Amino acid sequence: MATYFELVEASNNSPLITRIQVACAVAAEKIRTEAEATPNHANRVKWAKEAFEDPGQAAKGILWSVLAQNRAATLAVILGASDALVQTAVDAAVDAVAL
Repeated sequence: MATYFELVEASNNSPLITRIQVACAVAAEKIRTEAEATPNHANRVKWAKEAFEDPGQAAKGILWSVLAQNRAATLAVILGASDALVQTAVDAAVDAVAL
C-alpha cells in the first residue's frame, strides 16, 4: 500500500503525468464520439473540449483521482502501471471532474 508521502511523490512523477495527459486525450476522443444519450454527456463533451485544448491541465485535474483509486497499490506498481490501467483509471475519473 502506498503511503500518502509516496502518493505525493507519484503526483510529481513526470512520466506518470505524461501518461495521464495522453490518457486524458484518449478519453476525450472516446467522449467526442459517444452517444448523446450517455449520462452527463453535455458536461463530458465540455470536459473533452477542454482536455483537447490543454491536456496538461486536464491531467492536473484528474491526477489525484487516479492516485486515490490506486492507493492500495505500492508506489512501484503505480509508477509501473500499464497504459491500459492508466486509461481505465482516467476513464473512471472523468465524470467526477466533468461537472
